Amino acid sequence: MTGRKPISNEPVRSEGGEPVLGLPLDRAEDILPEDLIQGGEIIVLLLKPSPWYILLGCLGHLLFIIGCTAVAYLAANDFLYGFFTQSEALAAGLLALLGRLTWQTLDWYFQLYVLTDRRIVTRSGILRRYLFETQLKNLQHTYMLQSLRERVCRLGTIALATAGTSAPESFWLMVARPAAVHRKIIQSINRCNHH
Repeated sequence: MTGRKPISNEPVRSEGGEPVLGLPLDRAEDILPEDLIQGGEIIVLLLKPSPWYILLGCLGHLLFIIGCTAVAYLAANDFLYGFFTQSEALAAGLLALLGRLTWQTLDWYFQLYVLTDRRIVTRSGILRRYLFETQLKNLQHTYMLQSLRERVCRLGTIALATAGTSAPESFWLMVARPAAVHRKIIQSINRCNHH
């Protein structure tokens, strides 16, 4: 990718005219693996999940840890005959919370979503890497999904399916301004199919 600066033909904008939040395209060469973008390919969108993904993606686990910590704290002196103290219960709970948030932050860091003028790419995975890529002409269905927590935070998930499958094969999780992002994907697919 040396000497080539991927740029967007047109910025994505929301209904209010504000640019869609994404990673700056002028940093694309620093963010993307060297072999991910093909020669002459133009990057249209370069995204990650919203930072809210770090909290929302593990919210159930965090609440479970908090609940277990509260039970352990209350039971420490009364029922367990000094097996551990209340301060040790709190320390263990905080350590578990920190560990889960750290793992979720790493998961967020390794998520990367790329739309070019030819392909769509999803990269993720901490220990085991996942890479989904397909030509835009192969995409048959795209869906925008919004859970309650995503709607509250104005986020959404984009589901992608190719011609050979009935179920989505890849997801762009908890992206900001999902309607505008989804619209841009549809526009790129239509533009690719008319060339």
